[in-house]
Amino acid sequence: MATSRRIHSFKTPCELCPLRPLPHFREFSHEELEFVARFKRGELAVDAGSTILVEGAHSAHLFTVLAGWGFRYKMLEDGRRQILNYIMPGDLIGLQGTIAGEMQHSVEALSPVSLCVFERDRLMTLYNKHASLAFDITWIAAREERILDEHLLSIGRRTALERAAYLIAFLYERGRQLDLFNGRKFIPITQQHIADTLGLSIVHTNKTLKKLSERGLLRWQERGCEVLNGEELMAISGWEGLGENKRPFI
Repeated sequence: MATSRRIHSFKTPCELCPLRPLPHFREFSHEELEFVARFKRGELAVDAGSTILVEGAHSAHLFTVLAGWGFRYKMLEDGRRQILNYIMPGDLIGLQGTIAGEMQHSVEALSPVSLCVFERDRLMTLYNKHASLAFDITWIAAREERILDEHLLSIGRRTALERAAYLIAFLYERGRQLDLFNGRKFIPITQQHIADTLGLSIVHTNKTLKKLSERGLLRWQERGCEVLNGEELMAISGWEGLGENKRPFI
């Protein structure tokens, strides 16, 4: 679990946070920025494939993703995995453990991940003194619910081809908003990740993704997928996009 690793006191100053200049995020007021800078304890670096949080664990910390890709998931006793959602820069993780007392899902890094670390027991100070930041946390939780609604619709009603097109289009749109691609539209997921997200067998997933590849919409590479036509993937899935402008982060 990430909290068992050393949290480095050296940290990126909040006023120099690389996420703040992105047009995707709302601006902090001076008072909010000062509070978040005090709230932040340090930073944590996690390798690809490492577990950040474990289902059933009690964590003393909350985390904001500063860089990298990851995913939330649950496991059945026989080892079957359901990926619930994907995490990217600006996402808050560990809030569920703060409210419920323990984590109800696990979180794993898809790529090397950098995390801003916050002490859970200071969260009430945020609610008591900074109503705007408290609303931001509510907004983040509501947004997560809306995303999970769309994922559930995909698993329940979309065809296999539509499911795969939606998932890749969703990850592509999020990555594009966060300026993660640097000219190369590469998503660090495997076909097994896709299968575990969509509730399909790996064989069915492979056949479905091959159809999208044959249409020239994506290209599979070692441990990742390059998106060639995000708009057509959205059209196939019937998904209209993220539908959000400025969003908060802590």
